[in-house]
Amino acid sequence: MTLPLVVGVDGSDSCLMAVDWAVDEADRHGVPLRLVYASLWERYEAGLPSVGPKRPSGQVLAEHIVASAAGRAERHNPDVKVTTDIVPEDAVDALVRAGDEAFAVVTGSRGRGELKGLLLGSVGLGVSARARCPVVVVRGDRAGLAGEHERILLGLGETGTSAEAVRFAFREAEVRGCVLDVVRAWRRPAYDRSGDRLQPGGPTDAYEDRASAEMDALLKAVSAEHPHVRTRPAALEGPAGNLLVDRSAAADLAIVGARRRTGHPEFQLGRVSHALLHHAQCPVAVVPERQ
Repeated sequence: MTLPLVVGVDGSDSCLMAVDWAVDEADRHGVPLRLVYASLWERYEAGLPSVGPKRPSGQVLAEHIVASAAGRAERHNPDVKVTTDIVPEDAVDALVRAGDEAFAVVTGSRGRGELKGLLLGSVGLGVSARARCPVVVVRGDRAGLAGEHERILLGLGETGTSAEAVRFAFREAEVRGCVLDVVRAWRRPAYDRSGDRLQPGGPTDAYEDRASAEMDALLKAVSAEHPHVRTRPAALEGPAGNLLVDRSAAADLAIVGARRRTGHPEFQLGRVSHALLHHAQCPVAVVPERQ
């Protein structure tokens, strides 16, 4: 069975941008598109008196939103199969559950009614932290959204967070015909093993070499499966979040991994993931590790 690409829709401008992006993504991978509207309107309106056969206003709004989003998707690319669902449930819970049987989940960066000053809405953050499939938060400038840079950016973290992200990144680069830029950040410690403070400007070869070796090990097996994907690995000194946010300005998609926290069902979104989700200049994919 071909799993669909699920998109959370709510009628906001950010959601419509996500729908456009998702249609192109579904077409690239040959998967259907499933538009999901989730809201607790049914619970809120259950106790209100009804007059005649008039339908609840929340239901009318939901039907209008999904019909508008479906029409937009079909106009954007009529070859992509589109289905819709209206779910009387919290949006994060509904999209996380939908992600259990999805190729990926796509959300906008801010929802309807959220403050314009917010860098990232609560739904995008909540789904990214909990879904068991890749989650793409659509944000960024026109060039990145349109795929004009022809680059995919992969941020490599620790070994336990990156294997699935590497596979996802190679698949994306292959279907898009893009270069895959891979970044492994490293930092020189302030103190050596004896506890003495290291002098600024001292030798850094050992730290850079270790980062390069870790990156090569993570890429080696997957790159053999995608021989036509061009990779540009770079071991760079500095804070990973800052490095990736800066490089996202020249990327069509930034990808990072996530792992489960010990004793918790949610995945761990670290500082790097948060930095990209809030500040990246292109769409961001958070890819969880399988257990």
